[in-house]
Amino acid sequence: MIRKLLAWWRRRQGDRLEIPEPLWDQVERGLPFLGHLSPDERSHLRQLARQFIAEKQWSGAQGLQLTPRIQLAIALQACLPILHLGLAWYAGWVGIVVYPGDFVIPRRMMDEDGVVHEFDDEVMGEAWYGGPVLISWFEHAEDADGINVVIHEFAHKLDMKSGATDGLPPLHSGMSRQRWIEVMGRAFDDFQKRVDSGENTPLDPYGAELPAEFFAVASEAFFETPALLKGEYPEVYTQLRLFYGQDPAVLEFGEVSVDSRSAKPC
Repeated sequence: MIRKLLAWWRRRQGDRLEIPEPLWDQVERGLPFLGHLSPDERSHLRQLARQFIAEKQWSGAQGLQLTPRIQLAIALQACLPILHLGLAWYAGWVGIVVYPGDFVIPRRMMDEDGVVHEFDDEVMGEAWYGGPVLISWFEHAEDADGINVVIHEFAHKLDMKSGATDGLPPLHSGMSRQRWIEVMGRAFDDFQKRVDSGENTPLDPYGAELPAEFFAVASEAFFETPALLKGEYPEVYTQLRLFYGQDPAVLEFGEVSVDSRSAKPC
């Protein structure tokens, strides 16, 4: 009950959050991949971003000063995947920690012989199950190049809603779990082979690490470079279109999708 009341209060605070129009314009101009949105969708994204900023607990790490511009840029990108899903998909955790560039996370791993190895892992972002999202902030890194650490990490958060980070988020009514597994599994296997062969793949090769990373990388491409993803893996694009309820490639292909906004959570 207390959590619900707190969430309601934060939503109210988000509705009251005043963001100057020049700041909206400045940040949105730096995110060209928002261009596929209709005026109504852009307005809704702004509303979600305001609520998101108010609902989450923000902190800057390693001396980074969190400015309204940084928060707004992260919020808009984080809320783009849930534009037609809703903020409830980001419930159950509150922390967002922003670093000024890459950061190091200490790791402990046991190999197959039982030997424990400790090392420092340099990363750009990380999403913790039930915990915060850690994000690197890079100035002037908002171009649509298919690499987007914010969308990547928040795709992991959506994936975790199923209880595991395995590249299979909770699917909507009307979507086939078996079809998702077949399409994503086939594409992942193909992508792994291409990366292992040394091919200079148009998608981030990090997606070949695990099915969960392939889903996150494919999600980055879906929103940032949709034509590229659709050309490389059209069936993956279709599954993500159904899941996210958006069709960003419509701008580049001039297509009309009758079901691109039909996603309804089960």
